[in-house]
Amino acid sequence: QVRLVESGGGLVQPGGSLRLACAASGSISSIDDMGWYRQVPEKQRDLVATISSGGVTNYADSVKGRFTISRDNAKNTVYLQMNSLKPEDTAVYYCNAGIRRNGQVGTFNYWGQGTQVTVSS
Repeated sequence: QVRLVESGGGLVQPGGSLRLACAASGSISSIDDMGWYRQVPEKQRDLVATISSGGVTNYADSVKGRFTISRDNAKNTVYLQMNSLKPEDTAVYYCNAGIRRNGQVGTFNYWGQGTQVTVSS
């Protein structure tokens, strides 16, 4: 079994910072791309940022210059440093990873349970 567990969400004032973390655990052979997505009620889940196993990053235009994605391959963990937060960043943030499991062929897509980020004064 493979699990993604997120942490670090919460309530922050506009202009503040939060750091999200997502740790993958279980019978893992390797992890390809990891990323963060966010969703508000009644809207689709949108890409925030992704990072490849080699460290190549990609960001949504709305977060460029404010958010930084990184990963620790030894810990199977991806991070999202969020600075200069705005009320429109309020959403449930989901971790995503493409994981190759021990003894199985192919890469499977996994999601975390989500963590709420609220930006409000």
